[in-house]
Amino acid sequence: MTKTEPHHDLYIPHGAGAGGDYVLDIDPKRAGWEYSSLRIVELEPGGSHGFTTGDSEWIVLPLAGGCTVRTAGEEFQLLGRESVFASVTDFAYVPRDARVQIASGAGGRFALAGAKCERQLPARYGPAPEVPVEERGSGNCARLVRNFASADAFDCDKLIAVEVITPGGNWSSYPPHKHDEHRPGEEAELEEIYYFEIDGPNGFGYQRVSPSREGGSDVLAEVRSGDAVLVPDGWHGPAVAQPGHAMYYLNVMAGPGETREWRICFHPDHVESTGGYR
Repeated sequence: MTKTEPHHDLYIPHGAGAGGDYVLDIDPKRAGWEYSSLRIVELEPGGSHGFTTGDSEWIVLPLAGGCTVRTAGEEFQLLGRESVFASVTDFAYVPRDARVQIASGAGGRFALAGAKCERQLPARYGPAPEVPVEERGSGNCARLVRNFASADAFDCDKLIAVEVITPGGNWSSYPPHKHDEHRPGEEAELEEIYYFEIDGPNGFGYQRVSPSREGGSDVLAEVRSGDAVLVPDGWHGPAVAQPGHAMYYLNVMAGPGETREWRICFHPDHVESTGGYR
């Protein structure tokens, strides 16, 4: 199979978003928006990486392996995990206007989820046992959501981030939903990044984003490990996992709202057919 052609660079295949020390580097300038960022850094055994947070807050999230994070006079030992499919992981929050050093004795792969923000919050450690894990949906829409930095689980200024594991053959991010308008009490305006990994060799999945307005985002992409999809607007979902190959995605979100919240609007056609969120 061949991958679907990208629409306005919203689909980023593995390698196409590399920059500098990062195998994936999505910042607001690259994405064409204001807030959300995602970087993936791979460290060899004994390797290290330093960066300045600038005007953004960041979470250092181990995807494979563990590391030490030093920032703002603090040091956090992250045990990490073997892979994103193995378990939840501990993580470190690092504030804006700080210098960060990541070092890994055994090497590994680490996500840096970021959001442009205003407040400088303290650096903190997020223990794995405290990550809320939610079984969402049923039947072939069942999936596992790890709410490590959801709006009601971990304090950030703007950043919202969660992980989703979709079993092989299942759908997630369904019914299609959007968060591209500020409607108090009903919908929050959030820019979103999907970063994918697929369990097993040659695995793949599909991601759909359909327009919520004339000329809006329109993507149907075959996704594999290391790919990303940007969602500046539009109905997104479903995400579909190949039978026999579980799908992982990391969602990174942020927006201009004064209140940090995840409020979404479901596509009315699909809500009527499914009876609500599944």
